[in-house]
Amino acid sequence: MRLLAKTFAGLEEVLAEEITQLGGTNVKIIKRGVEYEGDKRLLYRSNLELRTALRILMPIKSFSVRHEAVLYEKIKTIDWSAYMDVKQTFAVDAVVRSTLFTHSQYVGLKTKDAIADQFREKLGKRPNVNTANPHLLVNIHINEDQATVSLDASGDSLHKRGYRVDTLEAPINEVLAAGMIQLAEWDGKMPFVDGMCGSGTILTEAAMAAYNVPPQYGREYFCFKHWKDFDKALWYDIAQNSEPKELVNKVNLKGFDLNFQAIRVTERNIEAASLTGLIEMQRKDFFKNIPEGEPGILVLNPPYDERLKMEDAQKFYKDLGDAFKKNWKGWQVWIISGNLEAVKAVGLKPSKKITLYNGAIECKFLKFEIY
Repeated sequence: MRLLAKTFAGLEEVLAEEITQLGGTNVKIIKRGVEYEGDKRLLYRSNLELRTALRILMPIKSFSVRHEAVLYEKIKTIDWSAYMDVKQTFAVDAVVRSTLFTHSQYVGLKTKDAIADQFREKLGKRPNVNTANPHLLVNIHINEDQATVSLDASGDSLHKRGYRVDTLEAPINEVLAAGMIQLAEWDGKMPFVDGMCGSGTILTEAAMAAYNVPPQYGREYFCFKHWKDFDKALWYDIAQNSEPKELVNKVNLKGFDLNFQAIRVTERNIEAASLTGLIEMQRKDFFKNIPEGEPGILVLNPPYDERLKMEDAQKFYKDLGDAFKKNWKGWQVWIISGNLEAVKAVGLKPSKKITLYNGAIECKFLKFEIY
């Protein structure tokens, strides 16, 4: 079975390693995704366990297309009754990067019409469209004149873990946070600190990884569960074996923020993730925070929005660098920032620079070793 896992730019290698660890074969990195092969068990486990995947697709047909009429006819050559019943609902997600097809919504509409018309011609009635929770989610991707039709096994994006019950402004994406933790090469043993925790996404993802909690633990809706060949017994076996294992030694996880509301929001999200008591939270000013115990990994997602004036941003990042040198000796410090100019004011030479994207914002994920 050929599969495709989508992710953010910059996380392709991390995702490829996750897939390899799960048992994927013929793993191939592409832009913002990883192609691989596996069986139905791997398809189910990919949706449940991959931390840096946004969605899992199963390609079913590829073809050349240069005109909307040809697109319509090609879609109709697929036997859609093999994938859904007329009583089920469906939706179409179109992604277009082409000079021949310039409107993804129109491509989606033609694809939807072809599927519906096939059922109407065969059975005299058509399935309904449900864009919220369809039984079958069809993905069509057109790159110039090459089209690929896939079934979306996930449905909702896999960044939706279900634990974010409260939030502050502009929280970091869960998949991006999980990728940052893996890029930082945290082993789950050394201390891990988020000094400006915000909504607590980085901390929650770190705790889920450390305590072997699958990112989709507790999620009920996956599109593959509505496919005609869904193996309920196999899914039950996978779900049972993915139950979080209790660790003998508690992981050293700490979160700080000067904003009292951030602490409350983080605590609510931690509780929603069933991780209460596993992360130590305190209200502290990072610039006055002196860490206790053995050095470990410090991860920061400081503010870098455009409302921060450049002179203020320069001073802010300079103060960060001074705090690192004064208080965090021996620590591995990682910062993600979209303010690519101001972050230079940290005044330390990064030992690693990784380009990532927080939404549409290009960011640098920088590692500083504080000697």
